Amino acid sequence: MNLKTKYSQFIKSEAKRLGFLSCGISKAEFLEEEAPRLEKWLNNNMHGEMQYMENHFDKRLDPTKLVDDSKSVISLLLNYFPSENQKDPDAPKISKYAYGTDYHFVIKDKLKELLQSIQEEIGEVHGRAFVDSAPVLDKAWAAKSGLGWIGKNSNLLTQQVGSFYFIAELIIDLDLAYDMPVTDHCGTCTACIDACPTQAIVEPYVVDGSKCISYFTIELKAEIPNSYSGQFDDWMFGCDVCQDVCPWNRFSKPHNEPLFNPKPELLTMSKKEWQEITQEVFSRVFQKSAVKRTKFSGLKRNIKFLED
Repeated sequence: MNLKTKYSQFIKSEAKRLGFLSCGISKAEFLEEEAPRLEKWLNNNMHGEMQYMENHFDKRLDPTKLVDDSKSVISLLLNYFPSENQKDPDAPKISKYAYGTDYHFVIKDKLKELLQSIQEEIGEVHGRAFVDSAPVLDKAWAAKSGLGWIGKNSNLLTQQVGSFYFIAELIIDLDLAYDMPVTDHCGTCTACIDACPTQAIVEPYVVDGSKCISYFTIELKAEIPNSYSGQFDDWMFGCDVCQDVCPWNRFSKPHNEPLFNPKPELLTMSKKEWQEITQEVFSRVFQKSAVKRTKFSGLKRNIKFLED
């Protein structure tokens, strides 16, 4: 066994020990296929008011501009599929990924530990951890390293486990054994396209971010356009529709990360309790949650929009 293979196997076994669902490795190089796609998407204003998507175009496509002398992109998946959902069928809904502690914190700690293990085992290795917080095309790297394929809803899909997982990366200056991409298994299925409440999936594999419920309820700071009234399917933070209807998600299994478990209150609150939520309750229920991104005022705006 050569050193590249040995090191790669060590990294994958460490990732498993840390609770990651899977780990794939690809060569750190310019993402040629993604470049025209990203450019077209931005030119068509599908990022709405997410101005940050326009920044660092070259860095998004080339990891060597993010990490000096980088050789490998290690992609990791962490399951967040919950064992139970909100109880009141009429209550405003929260995307499953935001049930527990903000994933940025949970994953960053695991990635730091993984990098430390690599340094202890292999020696002088430099790199950076990325959790959806820098200009890195997570899904493209995960697909390149064989962890799944990009589905028609533009999410990464995996035959064995569906798509309810976070994607993160370690970009390091070490040559490793690289994985091969897998084939697309969406076939003729259009479940996600047919089910999207706001028709945000404008064609297979292309999502207009500026029409997505997640964009309106999380990213948009202004008022939600009235033209979307009645189309939100009761989502007050994020939206899981295109994942919920995906046939591959029948294979989703509950996560075993205690930090992703929600405060019990979040699951039991009734529609009325959500409508009357106070700043105090918001702060308690979402103490370390990703929902804090929309702030109390943003969540109130979203809940009110569902009533109009």
